[in-house]
Amino acid sequence: MGDSAYSFSLTTFSRTGKLLQIEYALNAVANGKTALGICAVDGVVLATDKKMPSVLVDSEQVHKIEEITPTTGFCYAGVGPDYRVLVKRARKSAQSYTRVYGETQPVGQLVKNTAGTMQEYTQRGGVRPFGISLLVAGLQGDGTPGLYQVDPSGAYFGWKATAIGKNYVSAKNFLEKRWNEDMELEDAIHTALLTLREGFEGEMTAHNIQVATVRKDGKFVVLTAQQIQDYLDEAN
Repeated sequence: MGDSAYSFSLTTFSRTGKLLQIEYALNAVANGKTALGICAVDGVVLATDKKMPSVLVDSEQVHKIEEITPTTGFCYAGVGPDYRVLVKRARKSAQSYTRVYGETQPVGQLVKNTAGTMQEYTQRGGVRPFGISLLVAGLQGDGTPGLYQVDPSGAYFGWKATAIGKNYVSAKNFLEKRWNEDMELEDAIHTALLTLREGFEGEMTAHNIQVATVRKDGKFVVLTAQQIQDYLDEAN
């Protein structure tokens, strides 16, 4: 009996010690649009491809990057509806934290709570794993910037720079060559755009990508189309 016999069960390990539904969820992530994040000395940048399947789709109504707290935001690759569920739960968690402690929830704690939610969906019957990976950018309790990745298994990692979704391998290789310890946020934004362009299908414009930043002394901000266009013009 091979691993395929266990492929329909979420809560049963295969003979090789795998939960195959989680691997299938990771395949859904790998088929999603490319998203990446870079942590600089003075902030974090998130950038993602949001190219639409038809010119008739109103791209302004599609949001792949969402603010969770004033200093933290999410970006994803994978199944969009699953993302909405996690965004809603994370916002509720952050609001509860603020109500109890009177301060904004640090990014590290928000990531732990979200990863816990995703892990719960890997060991209960009647549910399936979330078909997304998250990139989470925000500020820690001491104000230092942080970048995290959360996978469908509930595993989470802190990163200096990373990429998820389609072409994530080549994007990571590109980031490994470009990233350095002294990188500032403005340089990180340009590097993020260059990385996206490497594997981008067609022309990259301000309307088919989305970019957000969180500065060490500021808030999480999703850049407008005009701001993105200015950076694209500089890159050209």
